Amino acid sequence: MSQRGLFFGTAGAPYSSAQGTTVEGIRRVKELALDCMEIEFVRGVKMGVNSAKKVQITAASQNVALSVHAPYYINLNSSEPEKIDSSMKRIYDSAYIGSICGARSIVFHPAYYQKDKPEDVFSKVLQKLQELTVRMADENIDVVLRPETTGKPTQFGSLDETLNMCSQLDKVLPCIDFAHLHARSNGKENSFEEFTAVLEKVENTLGKEALENMHMHISGIEYGPKGEKKHLELERSDLRYIELMQALKDFRAKGLVISESPDNEGDALLLKRTYQGL
Repeated sequence: MSQRGLFFGTAGAPYSSAQGTTVEGIRRVKELALDCMEIEFVRGVKMGVNSAKKVQITAASQNVALSVHAPYYINLNSSEPEKIDSSMKRIYDSAYIGSICGARSIVFHPAYYQKDKPEDVFSKVLQKLQELTVRMADENIDVVLRPETTGKPTQFGSLDETLNMCSQLDKVLPCIDFAHLHARSNGKENSFEEFTAVLEKVENTLGKEALENMHMHISGIEYGPKGEKKHLELERSDLRYIELMQALKDFRAKGLVISESPDNEGDALLLKRTYQGL
């Protein structure tokens, strides 16, 4: 699917889907006049190849773009080698099955600092993602890995770390989670000027192509000094989503906007209407 502009959709099947399956979710996305859906493998990659092929056929027939969120249990900076191995396998499995589904982007939370220096964690994560991208290229798994900006200061994944890492690897681009940026900074990253600065940083670090191939998470969020607490509906939060939509429009950003709100479809529609109305 060529990227015509911004596509809006849900994290997982829309809540009004008759069944919570991926195939039914895709059909419901289309009925709602949304454009995309992120398949949530967050509890594990439990989809087989045959199911993935059905997902691909459904998404293609409905003209719905897909991405994948890999399992939450990933820490490429674990002190236990077997946990790093299982983290690598979870990303790989997400990419393998996701590619059969027709998903282009594989989103994941890369690591925790634990007690290590951020620069040491950066080197370790970079090396592991390099190994993964080489393997995926060897096996012709044609997806983009998307380390996500994270919502707590204890998690590896500040905007600068994420962009710097992406600049050093092929087929690796960021998932910019604007709610996480807002929570991680305990309430900053929430004005037109700050949203603009984020997009400028993406363009300056990764080039204009990165703005034309974005993957974003947007929701309301509750936060405190330790960062993210929980996701909220946009209208129940302080996220200035109208200013964010304006910044995305001004930069002519293209890609997927995924609503991670508790009301995933309602807020996806709200964002789409807001964007189209500007």
